Amino acid sequence: MTFAQGPLLWALVVVALVAVGAVLRARKTNIGLRRQNSELHQQRETLQRQRDELHVAYTGLTHQHSAELAEVRKDAEEETKAVLKAAVRTLQGLADEQQVVIENAQQKYGDDPGILADLMAVDHANSQFGRRAQGIAVLCGGWLGRRETVASVFDVARSAQGRIRQFDRVRINGQVNFSVVSKAVEPVAVVLAELLANATNYSAPGAPVEINIQAVPTGVCLIVDDAGLGMGQEEKDRAAALLAPRAAISLSSLGIPPQFGFAVSGMLAARYGFKVSVDSVSPYGGVRAVVLLPDELLTGDVPSPPPVAAHHDAEVAALPRRQAPAPSPTPLFPPVAQPIAAPQPTGPAATTAGGLPKRRRKSPVSVVPSTEPGPVRSNEETASRLGAFQRGTRSGRDMTTMEGPEFQ
Repeated sequence: MTFAQGPLLWALVVVALVAVGAVLRARKTNIGLRRQNSELHQQRETLQRQRDELHVAYTGLTHQHSAELAEVRKDAEEETKAVLKAAVRTLQGLADEQQVVIENAQQKYGDDPGILADLMAVDHANSQFGRRAQGIAVLCGGWLGRRETVASVFDVARSAQGRIRQFDRVRINGQVNFSVVSKAVEPVAVVLAELLANATNYSAPGAPVEINIQAVPTGVCLIVDDAGLGMGQEEKDRAAALLAPRAAISLSSLGIPPQFGFAVSGMLAARYGFKVSVDSVSPYGGVRAVVLLPDELLTGDVPSPPPVAAHHDAEVAALPRRQAPAPSPTPLFPPVAQPIAAPQPTGPAATTAGGLPKRRRKSPVSVVPSTEPGPVRSNEETASRLGAFQRGTRSGRDMTTMEGPEFQ
C-alpha cells in the first residue's frame, strides 16, 4: 500500500462512519417522529371521541330542554284554557239568563213595536256576546250545548245572520227541503256566523253579503260571497291550516288581538264532520267561503213550529186595534232588490246545424230596487212581524243545556 492510498482510505472510512452516524440519527429521529405522530393520532381520536360524547350530551340536553319547555307550555296552555273555560261558562250562563229575561219582556211588551224593537236590539247585542263566548269556549275545549230538535237549513242561516253586528247587509238566497240534525245545528250556525262576520268586517260598508243555499250530490252547501279585497296566498294558506287543524290550536298563536273566526270554525268542523273552505274568489272579487254539510248531518224531517210562536201570534191578534196612528218604526231590513233576468233567445238560432241545443252564456243579472211604497201596517201587525222574525232567528239557537257530550 502506498502513502497516497492510505489517507484516501482513511477519508473513506471517516465518511462512511459519518454517513452511518447520520443514518442512525435519522432513523432515531424518524422513530421519534413516528412515535410522536402515533401519540398525536391517539390524542386526536380521544378528542374526537370526547367531542362526540359532548355532542351527544348536548343533543340530549337540548331535547330534554325542548321537551320540558314544551311540557311547561302545554301545562300553561291547559291552565289558561281551564281558567278561560270556567270564566266563559259563567258568562254563558249569565247570557242565557239575560236571554230568558229578554224573551219574557218580548212576550210581555210585544204589542208595542217601539219597545219590541228596542228589546230586539238588546237581544241582538246579547247574541253577539254569546257567539264570542261560545267561540272562546270551543277553543278551550268546551262544548256549545245540547239541542233536542232539528232546524231547517234556512233557519240555521237566519240564526247565523242574527248573531253578527251588520246583519242587515246579509241576504239569504235559495231554499232546500232539508234540515240539520239536532247535534249539528248550533255548530253550523256558529261557523256560518263567524264567516259572515269576516265577510262584513273585511268588505266595504254597505256592500251586501250573500248566502246561497245549494243542494249538491254529497249534501248541502252554504256559500258566502262578499265584495271585499280578497285574501293573499299566505293568508289563504294560514286559513286552510286553521280550518283543517291537525293538532290542538294554541291560544297564543292567534295573534294580538286574537283572531278567533277560522280557528273556531276549523275545530267545530273537525269535531262534527263538515267542511269549511275559503280558497275561492267570489263573483264580486272578494272571498267565497263554503260550508259543506254532508248527508250524515242532514235529515228530511221538517221542524215543527214552536208553541210559543202560535200563542204569541194569538195574543197579538186578540189585541184591540188602536185608533190613533203611530209613526212607522224603522224597517228591520232595507228593501230587498228584485233580480230581473235577461230574456233568453228563442227560435232557430238556439240550435246547432245538427239539430242539437246550443248552449249560451248567461247574461248578467241586473238588480233593480223596488220603488213601490210598502203597505201601511198597524202597530199590532208590525209587532207580530218583528216577533216572528225574532222567533225565526232564535229557532236555530234554541238549546236546553249549556254542556253536553259530542254525540247527543
